[in-house]
Amino acid sequence: MEKVIDLHIEKLPEGFYLATSDSIQGLIAQGRTISETLEIARDVAKKLLEAQEDVEINKLPSMSDSFNYPLVIGV
Repeated sequence: MEKVIDLHIEKLPEGFYLATSDSIQGLIAQGRTISETLEIARDVAKKLLEAQEDVEINKLPSMSDSFNYPLVIGV
């Protein structure tokens, strides 16, 4: 079953990217690229959810056939 986790991604002054989440307490991931940061965040989120047995995973919204995704375009 897939769940939706909202991530906040920001570019750090050092050039790295940092991902945090209000959906999962303690989720912090840093990478050299956005793609790498997302991959690390996915692994961290999975491990945090597995480690926190008292967290109700069902509170996270399920994936549906349609969803919103912010597409950032530099112009």
